[in-house]
Amino acid sequence: MLQTPSGGAGSGTAAADSGLMSIGLVLNALRDEFPEVTISKIRFLESEGLIEPQRTPSGYRKFSAHDVERLGHVLRMQRDHYLPLKVIREHLDALERGEPVRLPSVGRQHDSGEGEPLGDLFGEPEAPTAARVGRAELLAAAEIGEQELEEWESYGLIAPLPDGVYDAEAVTVAALVVELGRFGIEPRHLRAMKAAAERDAGLVDQVVAPLRRHRNPQTRAHAEARTKELAGLTVKLHAALVQTALGVRLP
Repeated sequence: MLQTPSGGAGSGTAAADSGLMSIGLVLNALRDEFPEVTISKIRFLESEGLIEPQRTPSGYRKFSAHDVERLGHVLRMQRDHYLPLKVIREHLDALERGEPVRLPSVGRQHDSGEGEPLGDLFGEPEAPTAARVGRAELLAAAEIGEQELEEWESYGLIAPLPDGVYDAEAVTVAALVVELGRFGIEPRHLRAMKAAAERDAGLVDQVVAPLRRHRNPQTRAHAEARTKELAGLTVKLHAALVQTALGVRLP
């Protein structure tokens, strides 16, 4: 749980005495768990309706403990699940109304292939559901503009489904492209990774193709499970080879 600071600069103000915090104090409270968070990020989440801090007569934002907790939940769901902001807002609002909700299976997933339950965040048992996002939601989730998304699509890094929406993995890819961009790795540099992924997918497809064409329905159904298993092994092998080449060991 996030802890609100009890001292430091500004703690003697009337706002702090009343339990309200300035945006600077909120930033300090969040940074232990979210070191990348910025004031601009907090303001952006406010503009998207995720939080509604109070305002002083001079227009300064003042955050309650509830606002800080809600911000933590938002950042956690973005970080751990890559959920679009619209989905996060709907889930938090429903929770505050006491309604039963489910967390879509977007972004990072367990090795089992199941979405992480909302209960891991709020102490409530939840089951995963399928998730698809629209173009606007993808832009909001990745915090990018239309021009950037068009560039990524031109390199084949992201592609919409036939009906124009995107699957969960598009959200994951977008978030990772943004993260790599912070290190100066541009989308054009990722074409080699895309080509390697397509070669790996082709190899897996060759292995499972006979199962998919089999007359026995149970055998055809087994092809999907075999595909997931081989995909997982391929990803693990790729990660191990990259670590070996760089001489590092990831946690």
